[in-house]
Amino acid sequence: MKLNGSDIIAEVLLEQGVDTIFGYPGGAVLNIYDALYKYRDRIHHVLTAHEQGAAHAADGYARSTGKTGVVLATSGPGATNLVTGIATAYMDSVPMVAITGNVGTSLIGRDAFQEVYITGITMPITKHNFMVQNISELAPILREAFQIAQSGRKGPVLVDIPKDVTAAVTEFERKAPVSVLDETMLDPEKLRRVADLINRAERPVIEIGGGVAAADAAEITRAVVETTGAPACHTLMGTGVLGYDEPLNYGLVGMHGSLVTNKAIDEADLLLAIGTRFSDRVALDPDRFASHAAVVQIDIDTSEINKNVRVDEYLTGDVKTVLTALLPLLKKGSHDAWLQTLEEYKKRDYIPRDSDEFLTPHQLVRAICEGTDKETIYVTDVGQHQMWAAQYLSHTKSRNFLTSGGLGTMGYGYGAAIGAQIAHPEKRVVHITGDGSFHMNLNEACTAVSNHLPIITVIFDNRVLGMVRQWQTCFYGKRYSQTDPERKTDFVKVIEGFGGKGYHVQTIEAFKAAYKAAQLADGPVWIDCDIPKDARVVPMIPAGATVEDILLADSCATCEKQCYKNEQA
Repeated sequence: MKLNGSDIIAEVLLEQGVDTIFGYPGGAVLNIYDALYKYRDRIHHVLTAHEQGAAHAADGYARSTGKTGVVLATSGPGATNLVTGIATAYMDSVPMVAITGNVGTSLIGRDAFQEVYITGITMPITKHNFMVQNISELAPILREAFQIAQSGRKGPVLVDIPKDVTAAVTEFERKAPVSVLDETMLDPEKLRRVADLINRAERPVIEIGGGVAAADAAEITRAVVETTGAPACHTLMGTGVLGYDEPLNYGLVGMHGSLVTNKAIDEADLLLAIGTRFSDRVALDPDRFASHAAVVQIDIDTSEINKNVRVDEYLTGDVKTVLTALLPLLKKGSHDAWLQTLEEYKKRDYIPRDSDEFLTPHQLVRAICEGTDKETIYVTDVGQHQMWAAQYLSHTKSRNFLTSGGLGTMGYGYGAAIGAQIAHPEKRVVHITGDGSFHMNLNEACTAVSNHLPIITVIFDNRVLGMVRQWQTCFYGKRYSQTDPERKTDFVKVIEGFGGKGYHVQTIEAFKAAYKAAQLADGPVWIDCDIPKDARVVPMIPAGATVEDILLADSCATCEKQCYKNEQA
């Protein structure tokens, strides 16, 4: 049958199982939006307030479902507004297809109105990108884009389509989507060597990263932990793979991880790193990271092997496939002496103090968890609140904790929460943010209102740019340059102006009451929570340091040596 380019786009989306896309119309994509009008009963389009919000929504949709998120934007500023969202997805290996319109092929390279070289701009932050120059290429390229996004190490792909291509007509034949093949090839001898290292270890540690969630490998990873009896920890992106209360889950590792998790890696004789790339927020000093351990890395991306930390053995491929092959070779382990050592470190760890006088971050997170069920999806922005959430959320599950890890994108959270809520209308979505991050993309409240999305936003409002200010406290002699913005934003009035509901609270009891009421609303609710501006994320290991330099107390007195070092530098 003969179809124009815009109808072909819609047909290929349906082929690929896409029923929801996020975007914003404009001149170069008017033909596509005309087709979406015809296909509106089969493809749900969510109009956002800004293209960046649409990109983050597609990201949140993808992370929470495992499907490929789809975002659509016009040429020029529409396309460039996607860049931060695309980079966010790229850094965290999130499958996404971004479709952008462009000026007609006869105008390419002439600096036409709203023309940008978006494939050049996004080349470093996509797995691959395409410019469709002929209608005959359109369907094959779109199909390939979806396959690339989901194959191997997942990530974003951009397809740029000139306006005349969306109007041209060609013959089209529907095709079934091509299954993504698992190309994992395992060497039996390497498997045996890795299993032997694990079986002989006396002080093993398992580090769980975001690759486990991406591969839907939570259950097999739990089986490996239980079989080996090894203590486990997780990176920020690995939050939720193991339950908070599971006895062998020791929690977050790295810069804001606990004393016990960082000491465990420091003293381990075997580190099994699953789906993690040893970022600088985990291996702060790569030369001294796990320096007493034989390091085994399992990752789908061969370029991550020996990139940040030298390893002794590695297995490359799909995490679920690798662990399924490895598990039968592992012996039932017991490490009582090692676990007792870690329990002693636990006694020395940071324990936050409750307060009846003001809201504390850990009490807020505890109340959030107590007020919702275990299927709740938590979405964060970036900053102190993000770390408090990772440290204290007590019932996250794999794919139920969405955050920008690699790029650290302030403003990510609200768009991602919208995408997750659209994907899971039956679940509660709680957006945890700080006043600094939230100011960046709070305009997406209009999207939540228009779509009747009951997202609860909890604002950790300390009226400063908290994480940057914390660094200025510790390492810059308390020279608070541009981290006290002196904003007077009334978040309750703002959300009411958008058409939602807001609360302002100063005590934990007031928060609990507001949180309970929020769950009865049929649209978005913001709860503005006053917290002290000097609240700190602890523990903290300074950048480039080791667990020996960990800061374990709230007061600045513990880090005067760091301030002094900075002054002398």
